Amino acid sequence: MKVENTQKERNFSNFDEAAAYILQLLSKQIGINSLFIAKNDGITNHIIKALNSDKALIEEGSSMPLPHSFCSLSINHGPKALVIEDVSENELTRSMGIAANYGQGTFVGVPVYYNDGTVYGTICGLDDQYYKLSEEQLYTFEMMSTLLTYVLELEKANHQIQTLTAPIVPVTKGVAIVPVIGEITAPRAQVIIEHVLEKCSHEPMDYLIIDVSGVLQINTVVGEYLLKLVNILKIIGVTPVITGIQPFMAIKVPHFAAALKGVLIEANLESALKQLGFVLIKECKEKSDLR
Repeated sequence: MKVENTQKERNFSNFDEAAAYILQLLSKQIGINSLFIAKNDGITNHIIKALNSDKALIEEGSSMPLPHSFCSLSINHGPKALVIEDVSENELTRSMGIAANYGQGTFVGVPVYYNDGTVYGTICGLDDQYYKLSEEQLYTFEMMSTLLTYVLELEKANHQIQTLTAPIVPVTKGVAIVPVIGEITAPRAQVIIEHVLEKCSHEPMDYLIIDVSGVLQINTVVGEYLLKLVNILKIIGVTPVITGIQPFMAIKVPHFAAALKGVLIEANLESALKQLGFVLIKECKEKSDLR
C-alpha cells in the first residue's frame, strides 16, 4: 500500500509539481531554512515554488525586480553554485536592500537553463543564520538544476506534441478544421483550447470545424472541456461546427450531445462543409495517347 501511494506522489503532471518534489528532496539532504525555485524574464524575479522549515523567509508567488534579488547574482555567476556565507558582509550582497532582512545569513544559488542555454531562473537556498554547505551539498544543488532542465524540456516537448496532435487546418479564408485525434486527457484538452484561441486571435475566423471522429476515449471532464471550447468560440464570434461524434461518446457522456443544442453537428467533414456552402467536386480527365 505504501509503495502505491509513493508511486502516485511521483506521477507529476507538470513542471510545478516536479519542482515542489525536488525541493522536498533537497530539504531532506540540506538543513538550510528556505529552499526555492525562481523564474525570471530578465526583468522580474518570480518565486514559483518555496519550502520554508522554521521561518518563512521566502514567500511563494512573490516577485521583485531581478537586479534587486540574490538570484541575479547566481545567474551572473554562471552554472556553478554561488555560495555567499554571510550576506551582510559579502561585497556582492551587503549593499543590496534585501540583505538587511537576513542578518548574517547564507545564500546559495544555481541557475536553471533550457537546453539552448537560455536562463529559466534559479534554484536557491537561504537562511538568516550562517549555514555551512559541504561540497556534496553544492553538487546536489547543481544536479537538481540539471534535473529541472530535463523536466522543463519534457514539458516543452509534451506541449508541442499535444499541439501537433490537434492541428488547425485552414480550408479557406475564415474557415478551418481542428481534427482531434487519440486519447483526450484534461491537460491535453486545455492545450487544445489554448492553441485554438491563440490561432483565432491572430487570424480572422468565421467557422471552426471540430472533428472528434478520431477520439479514442472520452469522459465527463473531457466533455466539459470540449463544451468550454464551443462556448468560448461563440463568445469571440467564431461559429463552432462539431463533426464525428461517435455513439460511445453519447453513451459515456450522455449530457454532451444535449449540451450542444443549437450548435451545428454533422456526421462527417464532407456534410459539414456542404452545410457551410462548400461543394466537393471530383474532376476526372481521360487522356488519350497522341500518336
